[in-house]
Amino acid sequence: QVTVLESGGGLVPAGGSLRLACVVSGGSFITMTMGWFRQAPGKEREVVAAISRSGSRTYYEDSIKGRFTISREDAKSTVYLQMNNLLPEDTAVYYCAARNGLKVVTNASRYEYWGQGTQVTVSS
Repeated sequence: QVTVLESGGGLVPAGGSLRLACVVSGGSFITMTMGWFRQAPGKEREVVAAISRSGSRTYYEDSIKGRFTISREDAKSTVYLQMNNLLPEDTAVYYCAARNGLKVVTNASRYEYWGQGTQVTVSS
């Protein structure tokens, strides 16, 4: 059974930084593409960033380009989301998702495994 566990959320002031981590267990991490999604109150879940199985290709949603970086460390079965220059509008529950596949995927419905989410709150 594959499990996905996020960590690293918290409360930060605007302009601050956080690094989210997501550990995948019970599966073969090296065969998986990974994504980070977020859902703010009253809004739909949206993709934030995604990374291919090899790590060579990434996707970033427009509003976070230049501020967030997705990376993976296969030896630790972990994907990271480094978030810099955080804004109040980044406040949301952040979810990590995994799927078996090769390419970057941004459609949430195509991900097979999801974590429970970690809260990120950015104060103004």
